[in-house]
Amino acid sequence: MKFLVLGGGMQGSAAAYDLLAQDDVALVTLADVRDDAGASFLPDDERLRRIALDFSDEKAVRAAMQDHDVVLSAAPYYFNEELARLAIETGCDYSDLGGNTEILFEQLELDQRAKDAGVTLVPDVGLAPGMVNVLAAEGIRRLDAVESAKMYVGGLPQHPVPPLNYQVVYSLEGVLDYYTTPSWIVRDGNPVQVDALTEIEELDFGELGTLEAFHTGGGASILPWRYEGKVNRLEYKTLRYPGHATLMKNIRELGLLSEDPIPVEGEEVVPRDVTIAILRKLLTRRHEPDLVALRVVVRGTKDGRPMTHRWDLLDLEDRDRGITAMERTTGYTLSIVGLMMGRGVIDRTGVMPPDEGIPADPYLAELAKRGIEVTYTQT
Repeated sequence: MKFLVLGGGMQGSAAAYDLLAQDDVALVTLADVRDDAGASFLPDDERLRRIALDFSDEKAVRAAMQDHDVVLSAAPYYFNEELARLAIETGCDYSDLGGNTEILFEQLELDQRAKDAGVTLVPDVGLAPGMVNVLAAEGIRRLDAVESAKMYVGGLPQHPVPPLNYQVVYSLEGVLDYYTTPSWIVRDGNPVQVDALTEIEELDFGELGTLEAFHTGGGASILPWRYEGKVNRLEYKTLRYPGHATLMKNIRELGLLSEDPIPVEGEEVVPRDVTIAILRKLLTRRHEPDLVALRVVVRGTKDGRPMTHRWDLLDLEDRDRGITAMERTTGYTLSIVGLMMGRGVIDRTGVMPPDEGIPADPYLAELAKRGIEVTYTQT
């Protein structure tokens, strides 16, 4: 199989690394605006090729996709609708990290084109959205009637530093977007919106201790609409160490995340830009080990009896290779889905969200091969 990975940052590098660990992968082309992009953990492998590529150059992207079987996008989310269309036109299977539900809806409109071209597209594939959606949908499928489906995910430092007890594990801009964008959830069977950083609850994560969970946008993907009228309550929440949400909500309410310019000593200044500059210096500690905590809980009834399906994950950074837990759970999910398409495990054509397109058991088995152990309990 020949893979084109778009984006040589953290997640694209992790996906490329995992692909190169597979014997049935003949070529991995890593494309980025810089032809020397890619993390230091990438191996010196003759199957790895690096190229410079402007993702906004349609002609160049189409040419890069030629002669590849699968395209995996770890590019900024706003490129993904166009990249999906180009993958269909060049006959490549396609997956991306997603994260923007409006763009996913645009991609789903390409379904018939993909079927006509005989290709498979599974966008919105990462940790959240991605892994949590697969697990939530699996729990829903296993029940006759569903009362609630709750998804929790957090990328956290193993050694938190006050006052925010957080470090950037992917994109600071993306984190702040999630803190300012309303979240779609299901209440009483209907999709509704709630403010980010609200409805804080505490959860016990055993050896990790107590974490707080609060609403953020994007993680539920299209589940609120897919299960409208079928699930009484569905929601996605982000996990952090206690106290983080209140601090960030105060920062937001002070206007420090606003994108509206304000005059400062004769200059126009965007408060969000200043906040990003300050927080980037404080929160970007790439040398500090991270972890990923996940929990998905689906409650309902089966054969007239109450039943709960629950999945838990606590994954730690691979210090030997320098691959973060966020890269392992997110970047590896992208590569696994690409491999499942290339190997025919996902053999349907068309455009499918992760909860529809990714079979849970084979996916979990592939995670386990990489030492990512998701624990399942039924009560």
